[in-house]
Amino acid sequence: MLSFFGKSKEQPQQGAPDLLDRDHSILAFNERVLSWAVRDDVPLLERLRYLCIVSSNLDEFFEVRAEPHLVAHMRHDRKGTYTVETFNRLAAALQSLVARQYAIYNDKLLPAFEAEGIKVISHGERNSAQRAWVKQYFEREVRPLLIPVGLDPSHPFPQVANKSLNFIVRLGGKDAFGRENEIAIVKVTRVLPRFIRLPEKVSGKRALFVSISSVIRAHLGELFVGRTVGQFSQFRVTRHSDLSVDEEDVKNLRTALRQGLVHRHFGQAVRLEVSAGCSQYLSDFLLEQFELPQESLFRVPGPVNLVRLTQLIDLADRSDLCFSSYKAAPAQQLVAGQSIFDQLKQRDIFIHQPFESFDGVLTFLREAVHDPQVLAIKQTIYRTGADSELMDLLREAVRQGKEVTVVVELKARFDEEANINWAEMLESIGAQVVYGVVGLKTHAKMMLVTRREGKLLKRYGHLSTGNYNPRTAKLYTDVSHITADAALTTDMEHVFVHLASQSRLPRLSKLWMAPFHLHRNLVAKIDALGKAAEKGRSCRIVAKMNSLTDDALIASLMRAGKCGVKIDLIVRGACMLPAQVPGHTDNIRVRSIIGRFLEHSRVFYFRDGESEDLYLSSADWMNRNMVRRVELAWPVTDEQQKRRIVDECLVAYLHDTVDAWELGPDGTYTRITANKGPAHGAQAALVARYGRNTKAQRGG
Repeated sequence: MLSFFGKSKEQPQQGAPDLLDRDHSILAFNERVLSWAVRDDVPLLERLRYLCIVSSNLDEFFEVRAEPHLVAHMRHDRKGTYTVETFNRLAAALQSLVARQYAIYNDKLLPAFEAEGIKVISHGERNSAQRAWVKQYFEREVRPLLIPVGLDPSHPFPQVANKSLNFIVRLGGKDAFGRENEIAIVKVTRVLPRFIRLPEKVSGKRALFVSISSVIRAHLGELFVGRTVGQFSQFRVTRHSDLSVDEEDVKNLRTALRQGLVHRHFGQAVRLEVSAGCSQYLSDFLLEQFELPQESLFRVPGPVNLVRLTQLIDLADRSDLCFSSYKAAPAQQLVAGQSIFDQLKQRDIFIHQPFESFDGVLTFLREAVHDPQVLAIKQTIYRTGADSELMDLLREAVRQGKEVTVVVELKARFDEEANINWAEMLESIGAQVVYGVVGLKTHAKMMLVTRREGKLLKRYGHLSTGNYNPRTAKLYTDVSHITADAALTTDMEHVFVHLASQSRLPRLSKLWMAPFHLHRNLVAKIDALGKAAEKGRSCRIVAKMNSLTDDALIASLMRAGKCGVKIDLIVRGACMLPAQVPGHTDNIRVRSIIGRFLEHSRVFYFRDGESEDLYLSSADWMNRNMVRRVELAWPVTDEQQKRRIVDECLVAYLHDTVDAWELGPDGTYTRITANKGPAHGAQAALVARYGRNTKAQRGG
């Protein structure tokens, strides 16, 4: 049976409320994302996109959070334990969420598409001309790529790749050799598009589409000449896909991971999706083949892979049904035409992405690459994507003779292959490539430039709450910090040396680093505010992050809240802290912002009376980030910049009445609406603010 891990291994102290379940909190997050698919103020094709995002999230939930276990044993695991009762409750919640997805797709989105002249037409809805065109397409483009496999002792059930589209068919009659083998499998290659737009000659003025599953379904009989096609269904299996290697036991981590990638698509099955009309006989047959229980079966009234519906957004070619285009403003603290190094001698530079452009970070690196006085560039790589200008710049830096050191995190989930390829490319041209510390993921985001200035070597650094990925920098909210602060850049140098040499880390003056100081310092900071509040001082915590699941940090927040500290948490995803529990967490409020852009920045504000401290970080408040990753948090000390970040990253979100949800003590979220006056959306306000500033810069 599937075992879903989510229970906290350390429950709160006696008398304190139980922590919320992590898995159910993840599903609640996806419910909030799904709400965008039914919002009237969201353009139609964007509503479809949010529906697909939820499907993608659920795929990852099963691939990573679910592992096969025997129901009879329900064995204890280091990550927690689930009873039959709690497992069944989670399975029911998953079934309910999936059912709601398909109800939105079938009952809300498809009728709305049709009203706009966009329609996915089934075989039964096609006229003779359309059926003729589809048949020609099938014969020309599809049939040559399909190989139906009839099952018999010499043709056992084939290997079915993770999340691939397949058909199972029950056949009547006998095969060419007079045998009655009745089950056949048709695997659909990923090279085939999942949706095809019909040409204007057969669609008229409407945008008509056919799904590849509909095309194959209409012509299944032609794949089995001389046999009768009886029962059939499309199906899709999800497999456990979290790569695991024993770093202590491998000589070459890169080689081990590359070998693991070969097998990822064929890991243990954890979920089976079939058409709603699939017969019990066929679904039972598939469950037996994949060694799955009935609870792992999802019957869906539509395509078994809603993720691939994103193709319709581009194929429809209707910009009026998408968000209006947004072009990020140039980084407003950067002066065009002036050396960034000269500017950094005057002040630090902060870039608030995606409202300001990530190009400011590329400009910094580009100047470093082409500046003859720059001697060395060091950088961490976690997720850069397969096509990256940043990596091209590092390659150019090597060609220009600069010392380039790159700490590549090979174990960045689902980016392993791209990172392995980048590592091999950089090594092949002479860059120094290291893979961090055994047993830890290097999740910190930092770049360090060493430049000769007269007789001295001067360091310039970049730290970020997000990845060095130009594509996601247009979609995720993050804060980039470019600095010449000597103490901060010296700390960064120590961290790079530590990661490369694994020598003892010197005492850091400004950076908090996991797994050494970050967790301890955060708990100490929160506890100190609790003690200050007990003495009657006004104390405040506002923290923004993606997830809050670490037991010790949750416990410290609950202690501080009971002591009188006013705490506001802005947690986009999973949160296990039960807020607003009378007598326990009255002083703690938790809200989640789900908007056009993915909230990704980590910002931590602590106030004791008139004293204010502000930190930016790469780390969420999760146990894995605190003890199993290399993470950084660093202070913002410039008062003007501190006010700007607090205003844009915290205050704006605490006043959001458009995209905000508030967490209740029972783990349910309620959408916040404006009681009086105009509604305020933080992201929309920031888009408008930076848009106005851009026009002002251009003289508009």
